[in-house]
Amino acid sequence: MTLKSGWMGFTALCGLVMTSQAFAACEKPPFYGDFGYSVCKDWPAYPGLAITAISQFESGFSASGSGPEGKYDLDLAVVSAGDSKPLATYHKSSAFESDAIAFEDLQLDTARYKLTPDLRAFGVRATFKGSSRVNPMDETLLSLYVKEGNTLRPVMDRLITYQYGGEWDGNCAGERYEITRTLEIGKTSSHGYADLIVKTVSMSTVGKGEGEACESNSVTAKPVQTTLRYDGKNYVLPGDFKGV
Repeated sequence: MTLKSGWMGFTALCGLVMTSQAFAACEKPPFYGDFGYSVCKDWPAYPGLAITAISQFESGFSASGSGPEGKYDLDLAVVSAGDSKPLATYHKSSAFESDAIAFEDLQLDTARYKLTPDLRAFGVRATFKGSSRVNPMDETLLSLYVKEGNTLRPVMDRLITYQYGGEWDGNCAGERYEITRTLEIGKTSSHGYADLIVKTVSMSTVGKGEGEACESNSVTAKPVQTTLRYDGKNYVLPGDFKGV
């Protein structure tokens, strides 16, 4: 082994160790009870910081095939990756509800949501899934938060980034739709925060007939762009863009 290759190997090993240590430092919040979600993710925009999220079942338990039905709270924190000390927090009671449309997943989104030259937001994505095959309803909601001192503040609430639904016989006949939305940072701003550009792609499917005679036709509409503007407190969402 040459000196160069040896040094490269040592550097790579050190990098692996440091990466492993950084990954290990991001610990999920302790979870109590049987139902809910606990996640943790390093925040690339701010090296040395990580984000944690935990959503736990509150009350109204009712056993069902897809899990407990009721309300779930939400606790967020930005923590120091070195000691997991909370630097900023957020709490909301009854943040999500799980019923016929079950609360299925919770994820952190650390894409480059650069709202001002010095401020970046992070996202929380909540996924819900219906239990009916003939009346499907799946939905993913995105909310954005910013760190202000020792608190976290929501600046966008429950943008529907994915939605699937419809009514059909489970085999062919009927109608279904699928909506996907992506988010980009605009070049203009409102009240000091960058405008957000939402691109919506919609697809509709119509099925007719039975068995081998089934005919299914899907049509994808031309993408539509919508600008979301900050009103000084929140990004204003059109009514059909916002989940419940």
